[in-house]
Amino acid sequence: MSMAGNLRKVTTLGRVGGLRRVARLARRRPRVDLSHPARSPLGSSVVNCVTYRDGVRTPADDEPVDAVRRMREHGHGFLWLGLHEPTAREFAGIAELFHLHPLAVEDAIEAHQRPKVERYGDTLFAVFKTVCYVEHDELTATSEVVNTGEIMVFVGEDFVITVRHGRHGSLGPLREGLETDPGQLAKGPSAVLHAIADHVVDEFLTVIEAVQADIDQVETDVFAENGARVDPGRIYQLKRELLELKRAVVPLGRPLEELATRPARVVDPEIQAYFRDVADHLLRATEQIAAFDELLNSILQAHLAQVTVAQNEDMRKITAWAAIVAVPTMVCGVYGMNFEHMPELGWRYGYGLVLGVISVACLVLYRGFRRNGWL
Repeated sequence: MSMAGNLRKVTTLGRVGGLRRVARLARRRPRVDLSHPARSPLGSSVVNCVTYRDGVRTPADDEPVDAVRRMREHGHGFLWLGLHEPTAREFAGIAELFHLHPLAVEDAIEAHQRPKVERYGDTLFAVFKTVCYVEHDELTATSEVVNTGEIMVFVGEDFVITVRHGRHGSLGPLREGLETDPGQLAKGPSAVLHAIADHVVDEFLTVIEAVQADIDQVETDVFAENGARVDPGRIYQLKRELLELKRAVVPLGRPLEELATRPARVVDPEIQAYFRDVADHLLRATEQIAAFDELLNSILQAHLAQVTVAQNEDMRKITAWAAIVAVPTMVCGVYGMNFEHMPELGWRYGYGLVLGVISVACLVLYRGFRRNGWL
C-alpha cells in the first residue's frame, strides 16, 4: 500500500475512534431529541444535530456519530451541530472528531471574547456578540437595558459547529428560515456563517431601535417643564448600556470586512458578496450608536445646565426673601434693646406706626424683586 493510502487509513481510523468516543458519551445520557430547533435538553449541551445534502435536511434519526460517518461516506453535504454552553469534557470528543484547534476550543468554552475571525488551517473560527433588549416598564438608574451573549462558529468544508453562550440568541428560527431556501443552503457551511452574521447584525438594529425609544423618552423628560428634577442616573445608565452595545457592535467591523474581501477556502465566492451587505448594515448600526452617544452627551449637558439655572433661580428667591425678612428683623432688633429714650416709644400709636413702616418697606421690596424676576 502506498504512503498516501496509509495516511488515509490512519486518518480514517482516528476519525472512527473519535466517533466511537462521542457515541459512548452520548449513550451515557438518556436519548434526547437532537432535531428540536430551539431547546437544549436537560443535562446535554447539544441543541441540534442535522445533516444537509444539496440544501435539503436529511432525516435526523441517527446519532451524531452516525450522521458524520454517513455524510462523509457520501462525500457531499455538511453537518450542522448546535451546542449551548458546553463544558470542556463535553466538547473534547467533538474537537477531536473535527480536528479543531485547541486555542479556538478554549475560546469557545470560556466565552467572553471580542468579535473576531481566525483561520486555523482549513477551519474558520468566528466569534459574534449577541445582544437583546431587556423590557422594562420604566427606565431607572439601575435598569438593565441591553443583555449580551456570544455565538462561536466553527466552519469547515463539511461541518458547521455553533456554540452559544447566554440565555438569548437561539438559532432555531434561523435554521428553519434557512431550510426554506435550499438553494442558499446548498452553497455549504459558509451560507450558514453568513446567515448567523446577518441575524446578529439584524438584532443589533432591532435593539438600537428600542434603545432609541428610551433615549427619546429621557430627552422628552429633560426638556419638560420640570426637567431639572429628572434623575441624572437614568442618563448615566443609558450611557453604560450603550457602551455595552458598542462593545458588541463596533469590533465586528473588521472581521466582516475580512470575510467580505479576503478569500477563504471554506467560504463560497458567491457568499462573500453577501458579507459585504452585512458589513453595510453593521456600519449603519455603528453610526447610529455613535450618534446616540453624542445625543446622550448633549442631553446630559443640557440637564446639568438646567440644574444650574434652577439652582440660581432658587438662590435668587432665597436672597430676595432674606432681604425682605431683614427689614422687620432689623427694626425689631433695634426696639428690643430696651432703651428709655427711643423714637415714639412713649406715644400711644407708636406700635402701630412701626408695624406700618415695616409692612410698607417689605411690600416695596417684594414688588421690586417681583418686577425683576427674582420672585
